[in-house]
Amino acid sequence: MKRLLLAVIDGCKPSMLERAVERGEAPAIAAVLERGAFVPELCAAFPSVTPVCATSIATGVLQDRHHIAAMNWWSRAERRYVEYGSSFRAARKLGIAKQLTDTVYNLNGSHMAADIETIYESLDDVGVRTAGTTYLVYRGRHEHPISRETALTRLAGTLFRKPVMGPRELFYADIFASRETGCRSQMGLPGIRDQHSGCVGAWLAARDLYDFLLLSLPDNDTYSHKNGPHAQPTSIAAADAQIVRVAEAAGGLERFLDTHAVIICADHSHAPVERRIDLRGAFGDWEVAGPGGRAVEEAELALCPNQRAAMVYGLVGEARSTVIPRVVETASAIPGVDIVAWREGEEGVIRGVGRGELRFRVGNPAPAHPELRDARGNHWTVEGDLGALSATTSDGRFDSPDYPDALRRVWAALTCATAGDVLLSAGPGWEFPDWGGADHVGGGSHGSLHHSDSLGALAFCGVDRAPASADGAWSITDVAPMVRAHFGIAPN
Repeated sequence: MKRLLLAVIDGCKPSMLERAVERGEAPAIAAVLERGAFVPELCAAFPSVTPVCATSIATGVLQDRHHIAAMNWWSRAERRYVEYGSSFRAARKLGIAKQLTDTVYNLNGSHMAADIETIYESLDDVGVRTAGTTYLVYRGRHEHPISRETALTRLAGTLFRKPVMGPRELFYADIFASRETGCRSQMGLPGIRDQHSGCVGAWLAARDLYDFLLLSLPDNDTYSHKNGPHAQPTSIAAADAQIVRVAEAAGGLERFLDTHAVIICADHSHAPVERRIDLRGAFGDWEVAGPGGRAVEEAELALCPNQRAAMVYGLVGEARSTVIPRVVETASAIPGVDIVAWREGEEGVIRGVGRGELRFRVGNPAPAHPELRDARGNHWTVEGDLGALSATTSDGRFDSPDYPDALRRVWAALTCATAGDVLLSAGPGWEFPDWGGADHVGGGSHGSLHHSDSLGALAFCGVDRAPASADGAWSITDVAPMVRAHFGIAPN
């Protein structure tokens, strides 16, 4: 059986991948495309932010099952904000030590649902030699202590003390390293992270130390945030160079593809950002928890900006029935907000601002509302204004090209145990600044339900396509089943 490389290029926009290949700047991706297939519409989760999407890639399920709701969310259990790294300014506002602990330990150790297996856990259980570079989701079956390889990691050990469970070979920034490779990431510094992954991957490949390798290539996302999606060919070429680096260590690109199956995927895409949405100002008449706001005991709401998406939590449980409608009306009036979604009993409600409301639920149609099928074969009962999602129906099929896989994605977000009560999606060109006031105006961003930042790239060779994508409606949740099937693991 061929070994398998899964390379995740964070935020990779399909048109920009094609441009890098056309320019001759991405030879590894070009070779994969020549031997295999290209999918220009790999649909992200909603919110289409990295923690949600990375977890969906690593598990094969959306957040209704894995419980990672967003980049920034409110923990009802602990009555505090959880922050996985929106920006350094946001980390300073909410607490750097808390942000690091949430990202490094809690996301895998307590926030992610314990009953959902990662691909590492599935493969570890059948004896596959697993390996992974710095990726938000690393949970596996092998224990790894803190690395003491450098003075910097020994200093970081004052905060990071506990071992973690990961793949057989784990390299997470410079904090965890199952072997001394000599590779350094400067504690996960943007611009260095891809090089660190390539260095580790090449070291492992040269010594034949894996059957499955997750090669994390996140610097494209950072580059696109700063320079805009149109600049991605440069950062995609840099990511491709690290795949080539691993391939060269295994005997060259052609030999590598003879001995390896390869999946190269994005977690989401990117869209240009031109304007800021004033979320905090819009709720200025409310008591909001957080820095500069009310203490938790006195707060009515928690606001969670997530780049081109946001969530609002009602904190007064007994008043939810009156609070949520008021939140919906306030949110619907905010310039830049495109979609507002919330749940009423067993139904989800989606308001397209200025386009009407649509109600939907899973299957079980009422006589007056026949069941519809989406592009992935899921069945829904839908009533109301299809214009809310610019949707159409034909021959029992529901289509919303502007908002791909909308019903499944919104339902997963609304039914996620850790999600907010009201979900917001920004219109094209708009973004919610984070808790530190940081935004990406003039660059690129993601998070929304809109196709512009929801549809990423996928290229693969040497593996079978996922059955759920038979009609061409691909999702990031198809990646883990492809990996498991390659190693003979039957779907759940």
